[in-house]
Amino acid sequence: MINVTKTFLPDQEEYLQYVRGIWERGYLTNNGPLLQQLEGQLKAYLDVDHLYFCGNGTIVLQIAIKALELKGEIITTPFSYVATSNAILWENCTPVFVDIDAATFNIDAELIEAAITPATSAILATHVYGNPCDIEAIEAIAKRHNLKVIYDAAHAFGVTYKGKSLLSYGDLSTCSFHATKVFHTIEGGALISNHPELDRKLHLLRAFGHQGDEHYEFAGINGKNSEFHAAMGLVNLPQVPAIIQARKEVFDAYDSLLNWDILFKPTLSTDIEYNYAYYPVVFPSEAIMFKVMEALKVEEIIPRRYFYPSLNTLSFMPRQIACPVSEDIAARVLSLPLYVGLPYEDIERISRIINGHLSP
Repeated sequence: MINVTKTFLPDQEEYLQYVRGIWERGYLTNNGPLLQQLEGQLKAYLDVDHLYFCGNGTIVLQIAIKALELKGEIITTPFSYVATSNAILWENCTPVFVDIDAATFNIDAELIEAAITPATSAILATHVYGNPCDIEAIEAIAKRHNLKVIYDAAHAFGVTYKGKSLLSYGDLSTCSFHATKVFHTIEGGALISNHPELDRKLHLLRAFGHQGDEHYEFAGINGKNSEFHAAMGLVNLPQVPAIIQARKEVFDAYDSLLNWDILFKPTLSTDIEYNYAYYPVVFPSEAIMFKVMEALKVEEIIPRRYFYPSLNTLSFMPRQIACPVSEDIAARVLSLPLYVGLPYEDIERISRIINGHLSP
């Protein structure tokens, strides 16, 4: 079976060396030495000053909202994983969906200002598939209206924009280190802050607001991660350049083999170094997309409707806001298998099946 992704696993012995050290120390969690080491290496790799390694890519969104003390409405994208909007709801805020740009699939910055009301406190935008949002436009809007900006950069590890890590933009950026990501710690995530004054607050928020053995400063949450997850990160981090290069080779192969007279995919922003996190393709119709899915399934090839459905259509959203571009793209998009070690002959087979089923 060929799944949409396959977790990168490093050298087992190298990982076990770290595990043996954990056994010797008996220190498994609560900001242990490996976690602190990983945070230091991530800061150096990304060239950022303030980074907090946490339990997963959803809890960091919630901590970001809490840290910035957001209330009321948060403008966001309907074309993302449900964690983006769920985090807003869990923090008792209201997601206000703004439709996406038809070329990049990111939130359409030209539509944001029309959605701002006196209740708006922030913009939470996703760098979809690791493709940068219109950062300059979003941050100019935020400045004009005194709004905070959070970037859901779950897919963006290793991406640079204008020579800087894409994670370094916004008031806060969040990243996922889930096992399916370009860089992973099995489960994990990170908060990246541009505000030194938030440093202590973020540190406490991820650990119950706990300061010392007996003092609790405010209501924090359990956003911590373990030494075992940090160990996986320490082994994987040096492999990231090779991982990205291997993913690029798969990406380039699809580019050369698929029928672009009929299919299309997102337009990548300029001034970036990309991480090749996903390979989404959009079909002429949902019916053709389903036909292709069935043909691939017969060959035990499992792509993913990523992202589907458009989040504005979910029944539990407090406001039903039409986002026709997002709804249309979500109905027709598939992410194709993309991972380190995917053989070229399998990429050829996947492309041949897709190209052979594009007629109505």
